[in-house]
Amino acid sequence: MKKYIKTIISVFAVLLLISCNGNEEKNNPEETQEEEEHAEVEEAMLTQQQFEALGMEIDTLQKRNMIGFVEANGELEVPPQNEANVTTVIGANVAAINVIEGDQIQKGEVLAYITHPDIVKIQTEYLNAVNQLEFLEKEYNRQNRLYEAGVGSGETFQKSEADFKIAQGLVNGLEAQLKLLNLNPARIVNGTIYNRIPVTSPISGAVQKVNVKTGQYVQAQTNMFEIVNTEHVHADLMVFENDVSKVKVGQEVNFTVESLAGKELKAQIISISKTFEQDPKALHVHAEIKNKPKNLIPGMYVRGKIQVNNTKATAFPGSAIAKDADKFFVFTAEREGKDWSFKPVEVIVKNIAGDWIAVDFMSEIDENTFFAFNNAYYLMAEMKKGEGGHEH
Repeated sequence: MKKYIKTIISVFAVLLLISCNGNEEKNNPEETQEEEEHAEVEEAMLTQQQFEALGMEIDTLQKRNMIGFVEANGELEVPPQNEANVTTVIGANVAAINVIEGDQIQKGEVLAYITHPDIVKIQTEYLNAVNQLEFLEKEYNRQNRLYEAGVGSGETFQKSEADFKIAQGLVNGLEAQLKLLNLNPARIVNGTIYNRIPVTSPISGAVQKVNVKTGQYVQAQTNMFEIVNTEHVHADLMVFENDVSKVKVGQEVNFTVESLAGKELKAQIISISKTFEQDPKALHVHAEIKNKPKNLIPGMYVRGKIQVNNTKATAFPGSAIAKDADKFFVFTAEREGKDWSFKPVEVIVKNIAGDWIAVDFMSEIDENTFFAFNNAYYLMAEMKKGEGGHEH
């Protein structure tokens, strides 16, 4: 019996202990209040004075024209007609070099002089051919008069005519060779013999490379100088296969050059290649640069964005969006008495157009909701400061 009574007392004691603990939890108002505070929506509070000092801008949601982009990298190039390899048409020795790399030159300007006995030889041959032509022309005219008078042989006349035409062809051929060597046939006929000849530039531009030295023998067609005209430098971008359908002639391109840090340049697509490069599989897209700087050089690496479409989208200024961890937030704005309440709303960032960023909301937003359009990171810091006040 005593054992039975002890058991009942033990059970009663346990029940009483549980009841006391339950009452203690319910009667702890401090902890209950803290839990309720944590359950509230996070927000940043600003007084009207803070609001004005920060220059806060608030507005309802806005739709803006947001331009889509295709990213494309490449390098600066010039059209083939604005590059030149300067060669000579005859084997000779370099007698003098008049330019160095980087010199600006004009079309027809002398880059170097070359010399060789064959240069003198061809001038001598030309003089002999001209003298022979004069003699044969006189003989041809004499035989023509005799033939027309009926006292000359037809065979003799025909031979003199053939000899005259052969000599005429030889003179014309040698004269063309002299012009290729930049020599003046008329001055040679008057007795001037050149022992060296000029090598001139076929285009205006800058000397990119000098590939010869004084005294060096150069074969015909040797690449002596490389000239480039940078006035017509353009952006050559590589567009990958999956983006080709989006790119068209006339579209605008924003791009940067590695050597001009922080400066964005603009261009317009003027032509698109019709064949793919295989490694990587991409098309060449050529864009004419607007207001190009003077220091652009072919071969410079460029990073570009081609503007491919123009659509309306909900957008915020960049200063209205704050990143926290791997999420992006904007802040609703609401007047609470004399103060302002700003609450974070998560968004998905899409494309960027200048200072504006297109976003999507995670849930539907009332079109009359006001948002902060600047100072997002300040509001995020204020909100986190408020969160810290709950810690114990």
